[in-house]
Amino acid sequence: QVQLVESGGGLAQAGGSLRLSCAASISSFNTNAMGWYHQAPGEQRELVARITSGGTKTYADSVLGRFTISRDNAKNTVYLQMNSLKPEDTGVYHCMVNTWALGDYWGQGTQVTVSP
Repeated sequence: QVQLVESGGGLAQAGGSLRLSCAASISSFNTNAMGWYHQAPGEQRELVARITSGGTKTYADSVLGRFTISRDNAKNTVYLQMNSLKPEDTGVYHCMVNTWALGDYWGQGTQVTVSP
């Protein structure tokens, strides 16, 4: 069983920044992609950013130029630096890890609230 521990959510003003972290209880050697998904109230969960073991990054159009995903393989941790936050970024952010052999795992989510 893989466990993911997320941190870094909270309250920010529009234009501000937050940094999310997600530590996985599995070696990065055993993971393929790691990513962050956003779920706004009443909406479906959507991909925000994803990074593969080779470092290839994918972003949702809505966060291009504002958010940056990175991973520290030595710490089995993925980060999401969120700058120029907007009220529409409000929601729960879930970490996701895709493993080579065990499938996908999800974190419990961390709340981000951006005030106008």
